Amino acid sequence: MTTDDQPPLPDVLAGPLLRRSSPERLVLWLVGSRELPLELILIPSDESEERRLLLNESCCRCLPVGRHAVVHLIDVTLVTPLPQDVRIDYDLVIRDAPANARSITEWAPHLGYEDTRCAAAGHRGSRDGAGLPGFVIASRIRQLLHGSCRKPHHPGGDGLVRADEWLGERWNEADERPAWLLMTGDQIYADDVAGPMLAAIHALIARLGLVDETLEGAEVKNSEDLYASSKGYYAREALLPDVYATEALRERFFGGVRKPIFTTANAHNHLITFAEMLAMYLLAWSPVPWRLITPAVPALEASNREQYDQEASVIESFVAGLPSVARLMANVPTLMIFDDHDVTDDWNLTAAWEETAYGHDFSRRIIGNALLAYLLCQGWGNDPDRMATPVDDLANLLAKAETPGDGQDASPGVSTEIPASASVGWLEAASQDAVIARLLRFEGWEVIVPGTPKLLMLDTRTRRWRSEVRRHRPSGLMDWEALCDLQQELLDEPSVLIVSPAPMFGVKLIEAVQKLFALAGKPLLVDAENWMAHRGAASVMLNIFRHSRTPGNYVILSGDVHYSFAYDIEVRHRQRGPQLWQITSSGLKNTFPDTLLDWFDRLNRWLYAPYSPLNRLTKRRALRIRPRDPDRAKAGERLWNGAGIGLVRLDDQGRPQEVRQLDARGFDVRFPPRDER
Repeated sequence: MTTDDQPPLPDVLAGPLLRRSSPERLVLWLVGSRELPLELILIPSDESEERRLLLNESCCRCLPVGRHAVVHLIDVTLVTPLPQDVRIDYDLVIRDAPANARSITEWAPHLGYEDTRCAAAGHRGSRDGAGLPGFVIASRIRQLLHGSCRKPHHPGGDGLVRADEWLGERWNEADERPAWLLMTGDQIYADDVAGPMLAAIHALIARLGLVDETLEGAEVKNSEDLYASSKGYYAREALLPDVYATEALRERFFGGVRKPIFTTANAHNHLITFAEMLAMYLLAWSPVPWRLITPAVPALEASNREQYDQEASVIESFVAGLPSVARLMANVPTLMIFDDHDVTDDWNLTAAWEETAYGHDFSRRIIGNALLAYLLCQGWGNDPDRMATPVDDLANLLAKAETPGDGQDASPGVSTEIPASASVGWLEAASQDAVIARLLRFEGWEVIVPGTPKLLMLDTRTRRWRSEVRRHRPSGLMDWEALCDLQQELLDEPSVLIVSPAPMFGVKLIEAVQKLFALAGKPLLVDAENWMAHRGAASVMLNIFRHSRTPGNYVILSGDVHYSFAYDIEVRHRQRGPQLWQITSSGLKNTFPDTLLDWFDRLNRWLYAPYSPLNRLTKRRALRIRPRDPDRAKAGERLWNGAGIGLVRLDDQGRPQEVRQLDARGFDVRFPPRDER
């Protein structure tokens, strides 16, 4: 399928996303349909002159990922620092010729908040009567937005849309702007994809000519065969090789095993290729790609067609909110860290899981493709310097992609015959596997942002404390060396913000249930991933909090669990010991089964009240944990079940002054301290 007879593509397909930002450096990410000649114009509200920066190859790196898809990372070092705590509008101008310059208000008018006062007055922050996007660089973190778990086909609202509405009401108030939007895991669901979303992914791959690849160890030989396969929708688990050695992989990685305690891991439409992962990001973050495609409904059995139609209505609602999502991410500095669904459910849960998944060519390729896409779409913008080596590795792989002619084999040494394609080329199989192998060994995914307070986003997936004796037991979320590195970053800081995708301090009853399943050798059935599941990791983490040179105030932000809560935590039997706050916001577009959560909440209140003797049996018995009740609780609930996004305001000592959940249904939920109730 070619795209030559299609209408011209827009210059920008997704973005810009405002990523890591400081007075001296500004990072933006976007995807164009070609390599774009760009000029960045910065308009601080307290300066009389605009700052104009032509973006040459030294500050705008471009990686082509298809015939009509080029990822741009704009990374500008500023000689004169930007002002802090004031609004800075910006324009991103496409300059094909001196007389042909198009403002962001022309090619992405949905990214600016309407500012009729500025437009009517001809304000410098408007172009042709439309508002420009803008941001504030905070001198210290006074407030932030945070959330995780955004599944497009989950029925209900989108927390990012709610955050956009909230920000739109405060657009002109610099002191009300969040310092960061922290996306704390599961920004996409690579392992749980709706049929209509997968159809859109395939339509976009064809429209943009995204890269192709060969697939070793699979029933299908390459990406084109995969997209055309009769098992490509709602049956992808059947594409695994039918050999005894991969039985565990089928059951645990692709099998959609029912998890009666929490949810169903639906792997029937699991994304596989690098191109599928890339297309998912574009469709999850931007409304533009949806305007370019008309996905065809695949041939389906009656039961699957009914599911497809139900999912289609939810996806339609999701797409309607994407202009708001794109606007939010263009106007607030954003940092991201992965959790399992960005790659696959239960990613690196146990040592046995790792042996099975990485021991097979096909599953290792799938995991690697997801991590490559995360690197390109999320990790790169977190810290371009830290990601430089793996990005160079990926760039070299993409540069070697070739479009084969008739009868040409794009993969030397591989007997698979590669068909001609409309993509930019075929990734050379051996090189792709080598890049993935190096990426799987990469240590540097965590995010460290100096400031007041210091911000640390933890990698709780790739540096795990594995059980070498009982390999089916859950691994610790961070190994001893990673935890030592964490402690070094904390030394002598007065306060700190820690992003741990899974809560460090969760619901004790749920953790007890997970422990029972883990002891029975079934941790995969209940997602037994919590800090207390591994004795060594839990002990080291708790000792860090008790260390005399680590911070006096810790705020821990988490997601993962599909409900929201807040705890005040103190170290027992210590004067002037550290204060901790566990604040969990989950999910952006996901929730927990209502009835089940009600029972867990009620039983947990009965069994693990602050003064319950059962607390003495837990690993965190040296801590006093006091839950905060949401102000909209009807019967004493401590867990809030509703899609939305968290808002935290901090005082000058880095302590939470206010904790809210901006519910996607349009109201706020406060978690006040007990002495304020």
